[in-house]
Amino acid sequence: MSGIATFLTRRRGGASWHFTDVLAWIWLLAGLLLMFGPVVWLGLSSFKTRAALSEFPPTLLPYETSVVEVEGFDEPLPLYRVKTEDGEERLLVQVRRIGTVAQMADPEAPDEIIRVPLVAREPVREVRLATENYSTPFERYNFLRYFYNSVFVTVVATIITLIFNSMAAFALSKYQFKGRTAVLAVILATLMVPLSVIIVPLFSVINGLNLFNSLWGVILPTVATPTGVFLLRQYMLTIPDELLEAARMDHASEWKIYWRIVLPLAMPAVAVLAIFSVMWRWNDFLWPLIVLSDQELYTLQVGLNSFQGELNVQWHYVLAMTVVSMLPVVVIFAFLQRFITSGIASTGIK
Repeated sequence: MSGIATFLTRRRGGASWHFTDVLAWIWLLAGLLLMFGPVVWLGLSSFKTRAALSEFPPTLLPYETSVVEVEGFDEPLPLYRVKTEDGEERLLVQVRRIGTVAQMADPEAPDEIIRVPLVAREPVREVRLATENYSTPFERYNFLRYFYNSVFVTVVATIITLIFNSMAAFALSKYQFKGRTAVLAVILATLMVPLSVIIVPLFSVINGLNLFNSLWGVILPTVATPTGVFLLRQYMLTIPDELLEAARMDHASEWKIYWRIVLPLAMPAVAVLAIFSVMWRWNDFLWPLIVLSDQELYTLQVGLNSFQGELNVQWHYVLAMTVVSMLPVVVIFAFLQRFITSGIASTGIK
């Protein structure tokens, strides 16, 4: 902590502020605001009620109109601050609303009804976290099942992706055979083909293999990625061929060379590909939406779509479940982020 404090309190001008110090702090704060501002706004908005989300102008904190118990009424009534004609401010509760006029009463004397124009009242607000935004979807929409499906698809697809892509990268980086460059070029050329172009033939293949409406139909078509093959191949090129020749002289099989030597040495690049694969599978929406028709098999992203009706969208649930869907990716990134710099930086060095 002392090193961080020393770094943050350094001044180019010594004890006084230099104009470059001011520019550096402005740049730093602006970057933090642009990076984390939307995330903070999303997190705070996920605790707002449905009515609070529809307010304009929007507020940063999750405010809600205060309510009080009034004798003679079964439910608590909203509390408002009203300015009377003589300039006095009073705290009144709203009994009912008729057109542009609200019928209000004093909480201590609810029998006397006071008519107040809507523009003359101001709600008394307090910060309240609408935690039901997180609990209700798990109770009403079977979100635990959606969460399990997403975890299953992400974990299984990532494991298969790492195995298949690392095998292909090992062959393209350490074996000399005719057409190796052409094979790599064909693999990289598929990067230019978007999913929307091949989605119809891909669906026909999945349907012909009886994988429609199955989680395996979501997993298998996307396990081989050209990005992963290229990333791992470039990293494996940095591994000296002499290590492989020494292992062959010790009568090691090709599988053992791949599994015991190449794969452990390429672990930084494998970790980078694992992070990318988790992000791809976890956030995938279009392909699971096409393949899955049974609601019990929905992934988390497809389940979020169930909050969108024909005439309205339940944004308070959408925002809350979006925060939940972000947490696993953030946790995985936090544990594996130290491999990103070394993994990507080494992919272009031979």
